[in-house]
Amino acid sequence: MPDPDALRARWTRALEGVRGPGGGPDPVPYADNLLRRWQEPQRRYHTLAHLTAVLDHVDLLEEYADDPDAVRLAAWFHDAVYRPERSENEERSARLAERALPEAGVSAGKTAEVARLVRLTVTHDPADGDRNGQVLCDADLAILAAPPSAYAAYTAAVREEYHFIPGAAFREGRAAVLRRLLALPALFRTPYGAEHWEAAARHNLTSELETLSL
Repeated sequence: MPDPDALRARWTRALEGVRGPGGGPDPVPYADNLLRRWQEPQRRYHTLAHLTAVLDHVDLLEEYADDPDAVRLAAWFHDAVYRPERSENEERSARLAERALPEAGVSAGKTAEVARLVRLTVTHDPADGDRNGQVLCDADLAILAAPPSAYAAYTAAVREEYHFIPGAAFREGRAAVLRRLLALPALFRTPYGAEHWEAAARHNLTSELETLSL
């Protein structure tokens, strides 16, 4: 179980890295609001464990980012609004960042960058020169390269989040998502992700797609 106190400390470091120490109000209430969102009952995969994993992967990849702390803040917001039955979660999450970050003391430029990164997680297709976007998208998609048992747990949790969709319709929709990902020229854009995650992720996606077709 992720430690909320440790996550609050990580939020504070990232926020202060973007705005400067003492550059705004107390960071903790903002962290608490986000932590409550990430613990909502409709979540099965998009939980504090996923947030922690994405932050851990951003830490692993931070050398490739131009602004690692902006990427960390984007990780906090990227699924902060999550309703499985809605299609505009990323947009609503980006708007939440646009409201909260200026109040928390973040400049307009930094806020815009965080919101842009959140919106990028709709496609996970960053431009070649978008180093911040490449790190966030790689960190978010790293689960795709997990060992088979962890990947199976991930797919089971996603299915639980979409429990209200009948089996055939879910398989069709999930297969479309897998095909879109497999059609990307590369799933991972950082050098580390390309070397360590690409092959395993494509194997997992292909295997799941084959299973859905049975």
